[in-house]
Amino acid sequence: MPDIQPDKAAVAQQIRHLQDTLYVVNGKWKLPILVAVHQGNSRFRDIQRSVQGITTKVLSMELKALEQNKLVVRKVYDTSPPTVEYTTSSYCDTLQTMILEMIAWGKNHHDRIREE
Repeated sequence: MPDIQPDKAAVAQQIRHLQDTLYVVNGKWKLPILVAVHQGNSRFRDIQRSVQGITTKVLSMELKALEQNKLVVRKVYDTSPPTVEYTTSSYCDTLQTMILEMIAWGKNHHDRIREE
């Protein structure tokens, strides 16, 4: 745990910032979608195939939320039928350290639980 300051106002502010972060990246699908898009899956169906078990409806909703939060960029090409591609934004790159730490923690946690 980070060293949380004992000042009640500072603690409340830190909790609000944590809640803001969780609001943006929380849920079963958002981080796997971001990883899939970051790894080069730019078309809707490619993302869906990469994120096992996600439905079309949920993927569509989550991509819209990620776009609203400036983590994903949606580009529509004027073709027939229209081509839509998704990429991660440069702002999304600011999450990379956190995501890598979460992956490492998840692996360590999985190993620790299996030992017991």
